[in-house]
Amino acid sequence: MRPRGQFWWVAVMAITAVGLVACSPSQPTAAPTATAGATPSSVPTPEPSHDFKPGAAGIGDPYFPAYGNGGYDVASYGIKVKYDPKTDKLSGDVTITAAATQDLSGFNLDLAGLSVRSVTVDDVAATVRRQANELIVTPAKGIASGGTFVTHVVYDGVPKPVKNKYKDLGEGGWFATADGAIVLGQPDSAAGWFPVNDHPLDKAVYTIEATVPKGLTAVSNGVLGTTTTTGAWTTWTWSESKPMASYLSTLVIGKFRVTTGTHNGKPVYSAVTTKIAKGAADTSVAHTVKIADFLETQFGPYPFDSYGGVVISDDRIHFALETQSRPVYSAGFFRNGVNDTVIAHELAHQWFGDAIAVHHWEDIWLNEGFARYAEWLWNDHAGVQSAQKSFNLTYQRSTPDVWKTPPGRPGAAHIFDATVYDRGAMTLHALRKAVGDRAFFAIVKAWTTEKTGGNGTTAEFVALAEKESGKQLDSLFDAWLYGKTKPKL
Repeated sequence: MRPRGQFWWVAVMAITAVGLVACSPSQPTAAPTATAGATPSSVPTPEPSHDFKPGAAGIGDPYFPAYGNGGYDVASYGIKVKYDPKTDKLSGDVTITAAATQDLSGFNLDLAGLSVRSVTVDDVAATVRRQANELIVTPAKGIASGGTFVTHVVYDGVPKPVKNKYKDLGEGGWFATADGAIVLGQPDSAAGWFPVNDHPLDKAVYTIEATVPKGLTAVSNGVLGTTTTTGAWTTWTWSESKPMASYLSTLVIGKFRVTTGTHNGKPVYSAVTTKIAKGAADTSVAHTVKIADFLETQFGPYPFDSYGGVVISDDRIHFALETQSRPVYSAGFFRNGVNDTVIAHELAHQWFGDAIAVHHWEDIWLNEGFARYAEWLWNDHAGVQSAQKSFNLTYQRSTPDVWKTPPGRPGAAHIFDATVYDRGAMTLHALRKAVGDRAFFAIVKAWTTEKTGGNGTTAEFVALAEKESGKQLDSLFDAWLYGKTKPKL
């Protein structure tokens, strides 16, 4: 994600299952004699006993304890929403397929606001109660660990942005506009428009069907499937077949200039709001594929099934976000002309942040440091400025605050501070200088090869860097990621 408002940065009840227990006789008995045509008798296999308990109300992130939920892992979301901008009314119908990771008597979903009309688990009505942004579901019977279950939630209401308790992190979720809506945000936004296990640790595949008034466009993640108009309504169906963290889901509804095509056999779909004149924004987004091609040479194969971008214009949103396969950009980034740097930043996130999500939000530098470094790599490639010069200028111009807050441990309120971006990128350049270009890019490509589709931690990245380079790198990472003084060059 690009920093907010900084265009100048360029760019349950417990259920006890009683199992049958086979009692062994105190003295051995002779085996029965089988007779012709008879089926040998057998002792019934005991059914497993279960200790059903509710899943945790948080997934375990130290920075955001209430985010996500425990006890299950989601495989897929089937999201169907209908939205009328005239009334700001959203109607939702969501099917969640998940596997229990413990014996579950109940589980939580994250949902901010909105009225829940019904919840079923495996087609049987469940008991539901609300507590703040938690939807607490108790199914009719316990779910055994390892078992797959399907939850169906019907809901409606007027969606609102989700407020973060840390003011500097802003709001995310559903932003109503005059002719539609903009749905995005980080670190949380998904819970503002559908029930979800809202943390990057629980990635899933998505199908998103958005029904909107005829004449409007509804853009989401992944590949566009059918577009069907019935009467005054049009349904747009999008599918993201690669695992996606919930905050990377998006839905943008409005009037756009749409461009489509294919690149490397994959569909390209981009949309620029008609609120701004055709120009630099359109040109910049059109550069997506060539910038992605360059980044492939640095990071490895592009990780998703489609390309594109969305440009919006709204006074409340002054940032860009790496929504999976199709980043969303504020029009302000293109106010002064073509801006390939911000495109490079958000495209780099397709590898770092999207294909490889953070394990905990403390690991955010692995997203933003790589994205900032991608800006330097692109500008070097484009002949604008070498990566070394970008490093030098960033080092020279860095403020004391950048060095007071370690990017490897920024604190929940500071996950989008300059230190995460700038020191994150400087850490990578320092690593490159320490191990050499060949080893550095081997590290990067090994990271994307091993971690794509999952999550990564700082400790894992450091271990991989040491393995690939054959060097002991504790002092380097201690200084650049965790130190509170400016390292000497």
